Amino acid sequence: MNDSKAISNANNRPGATAAFPFDRMTVERFRKTFPRARWNDDLKAWFVPGKTAAQRFNRWLERELSQTQTHADLKGRDAFVFDPIVSKYLRRLDDHLEVVTPYSRTVVDEMREVPFASWDGDRRAWTVPYRSYEVLRRHWSRIEEAARRNEPEERKKRREANRGSEKERAAHARANERRRRRYPLDSENLPPFGRPVMTSAYGVVVFVGCDGEPVDPKILRTSYADIPISADSVWGQWRPATLAELVKTWPSRPGSKTNDGIWRQPTIDELRVARKAAARMEQRRSSMGH
Repeated sequence: MNDSKAISNANNRPGATAAFPFDRMTVERFRKTFPRARWNDDLKAWFVPGKTAAQRFNRWLERELSQTQTHADLKGRDAFVFDPIVSKYLRRLDDHLEVVTPYSRTVVDEMREVPFASWDGDRRAWTVPYRSYEVLRRHWSRIEEAARRNEPEERKKRREANRGSEKERAAHARANERRRRRYPLDSENLPPFGRPVMTSAYGVVVFVGCDGEPVDPKILRTSYADIPISADSVWGQWRPATLAELVKTWPSRPGSKTNDGIWRQPTIDELRVARKAAARMEQRRSSMGH
């Protein structure tokens, strides 16, 4: 549903436009509440006359949303009772569901696809209203699989199985490389320094300089194989972007050039992820007294 907008019609009558998705019963309730409202083909919206039309419509809209959500929650609760998800990772409460799993990037990504799901930092759980149960059930197999894979015992088994393996050595090499905070760049296409940009390996970062030091081709092959850059690249130095910098950064326009994938202006979705991570980091530092 959409909010109203105060306007005047062709006869200079004060009023407001009222737009919401078509539903026969909703329209009937709307016309019963606003008998003087008329449909405007040019605006593709209802025109509600009166100086207080916008306020009256918004109050009605809030009630409709509340009633719609209540009905959807009851329907979702019935769906849960009829076909429940039985899992140690799901808790049933009176007015909502809670998803509690070990940390997993996959779980986070899947939960973000569930409408109205929100993270409760105090309870360390995802809160899901019953109205979102059907969507949660469609994502549940991937959520549960990722949760099991990230149980402490399962992670310990994988570490022991990989101990001394080529995979473990490669993981250590990647971790060591990240701690160096350097990144291979094209000397003919350096990024803007001091401004957040998107990279394929480390997400949104701020480049702080480039001294022209050439990159060892072996390091390029082992740690940056996915970056489309020539063997004569140079090292650039970077640091994490601050929350203030990320808030001020404008997202890229849809379809804009990506600078061959080496670095580029971040999209709005990438900025949202980076801002949340930066906010958590600042909160963590604040709680530690730094």
